[in-house]
Amino acid sequence: MVDQFLSMKLEEKRQQYKCGSKYVTLSQIPVWSVKSNKPSAVSNGEIAGSKVSVFVGDITTLEIDAIVNAANGKLAGGGGVDGFIHRAAGAEDLQAECQTLNGCETGSCKITGGYRLPAKYIIHCVGPVGEKPGPLASCYESAMNLLVANNLRSIAFPCISTGVYGYPNESAAKVALNAIQTWLNDPNNRDKIDRIIFCLFLEKDVEIYNRLLNQYFPD
Repeated sequence: MVDQFLSMKLEEKRQQYKCGSKYVTLSQIPVWSVKSNKPSAVSNGEIAGSKVSVFVGDITTLEIDAIVNAANGKLAGGGGVDGFIHRAAGAEDLQAECQTLNGCETGSCKITGGYRLPAKYIIHCVGPVGEKPGPLASCYESAMNLLVANNLRSIAFPCISTGVYGYPNESAAKVALNAIQTWLNDPNNRDKIDRIIFCLFLEKDVEIYNRLLNQYFPD
């Protein structure tokens, strides 16, 4: 089933999207600009920060290469972002593929097709319960490495391990931004991707990322 969706031409696949015509293309998501303290048009490739965006809204509407799912260890779907992504992808088809993957360890990732999502793929990351910086950083690093290993160039992250997993929002954001900054600062990585999107929903996360991005991705 996954091959059926991956082999579709874009216009054909758009007819399958659960979100209908409400999809958001990569070209509609501006990159981060520290000078204006808000997203602004900047040419990709100038600095590491020019690879980074903030998107406030529904991660399941993003028409990009991969979105990240804050998954549980069984890859069985659940509440919050996890359940929302499963339903938007087509829970039956996605769950059938997930069942072939034999779960996933904390701090690690596995990849599936995106099915009825605008995103081509889903990278399922299992974040830690509670404040554990090492495993959380590993989620972001593993997801980026898995993206590149599959020749994909754009990715969107939710706020992994916040919410019911109990990781404080600001502490989680610092781990996420540091992990992405470190990954992008490796000259072997930067040219392999086009965009890393932090997809936010809660007002407090928007405030946190707007403030911290200035520190992690200065001009």
